[in-house]
Amino acid sequence: MTGPAGDLRTDGLAALEWAASYLERVGELPVLAQVAPGEIRARLPSTAPEDGEPFAAVLRDLDDVLLDGVTHWQHPRYFAYFATSASEPAILAELVAATLNSVAILWRTAPAATELEGVVLEWVADLLGLPAGWHGHIEDSASTSTLAALIAAREATGRDLVLCSEQAHSSVEKAARMLRMRLHKVECDQDFRLRPEALRDLDRAAVVVATVGTTATTSVDPVPAIADACERSGAWMHVDAAYAGSAMVCPEHRWAFAGVERADSLVVNAHKWMLTPMDCSLLWTSRPKQLRDAFSLIPEYLRTPDAEDALSLSEYGPALGRRFRALKLWAVLRCHGRSGLQAHIRSGIELASLFEGWIRDQAGWKLCAPRTFSVVCFRLEGSDQRSRRLLERVNAGGEIFISHAVLNGRYVLRLAVGQMRTTEADVQIAWDVLKREAAQL
Repeated sequence: MTGPAGDLRTDGLAALEWAASYLERVGELPVLAQVAPGEIRARLPSTAPEDGEPFAAVLRDLDDVLLDGVTHWQHPRYFAYFATSASEPAILAELVAATLNSVAILWRTAPAATELEGVVLEWVADLLGLPAGWHGHIEDSASTSTLAALIAAREATGRDLVLCSEQAHSSVEKAARMLRMRLHKVECDQDFRLRPEALRDLDRAAVVVATVGTTATTSVDPVPAIADACERSGAWMHVDAAYAGSAMVCPEHRWAFAGVERADSLVVNAHKWMLTPMDCSLLWTSRPKQLRDAFSLIPEYLRTPDAEDALSLSEYGPALGRRFRALKLWAVLRCHGRSGLQAHIRSGIELASLFEGWIRDQAGWKLCAPRTFSVVCFRLEGSDQRSRRLLERVNAGGEIFISHAVLNGRYVLRLAVGQMRTTEADVQIAWDVLKREAAQL
């Protein structure tokens, strides 16, 4: 197709050049968007153009209008929340997926997308040491995966109580609210892990959510003990390993998956620590029949002669239309392999360990939680206000971007290593910025 709507070859080369150039220079840009709320909107026209414009105008305005409002998750000094990476093979696979534009509402409409999804979920299960034979498919985010697990648990048990730790991700509470299920948060031990002896009302519980790698501290709940409690009571056990699950590609971290083989469902986000662009949340279940019973609804217009023999993944989750997400994960697995993923995970953990040592050895600074994987929780000694002001100062400068949490009522800072382009020099810069700004308080 030519004309104002664009020429794929010419404009595609320009877009690829823009992408390659961006990844080369992203480390020179401010990590955190340096705009005020509403500023980007004010730069944009109030109505769509009457006539089509060349794609070159889109690329121009990407630089001139939008880029100031981008917080750069691909930046080597992005240390906030859980740092993520979109690797080059996966970026290209996204282009191919958009080109094919497969819509997997059922097997017939997207046989390759459906069957490749099953294959790559089996590959990843093997890489992470999960049991063979589990059903796996891809949702957009862990929030949706958790919602699906809670729906299946409610349908399977006929109960409406959700149990999780005080440190569980907010998506558990949000899912329970949307489903009008009751939620009870269970207290944690000194290392921010759920205390299984504090589980109550298990006979009324539809599901217990255990976390492997909590959001604030990346603590690991005692999954075997939780599995025992669920087995005795008939509750569904859902394991949220959205962040830390990818680390199980390294044998030395498999301890964190002890007991996971007894889970009814498990979520791992490939778009967090597995070099895959947003969105790609991997959901497995050892009880596929119960998951399908909760979601399968086939209207007449979707009934086909092969429906009885073919797997349609829309029967296992909330969405009908499904993107060809498996293609980018397939590209990551093909182009990085087990060894590449292991090197990426180990690098992040080593750099976090290095930073942890600097905090431990520096007077006036305090570690606030055990470092389980690649997240370090710390604060300045003294009032919470000092750490809060420090966060504001370091983020405002644009050199680094970190986030915070509240632990035992205290405001703490979090530095999360996970970007594939992050080096020791970048972590050193973060430490230098923190010390410099702390000295100015």
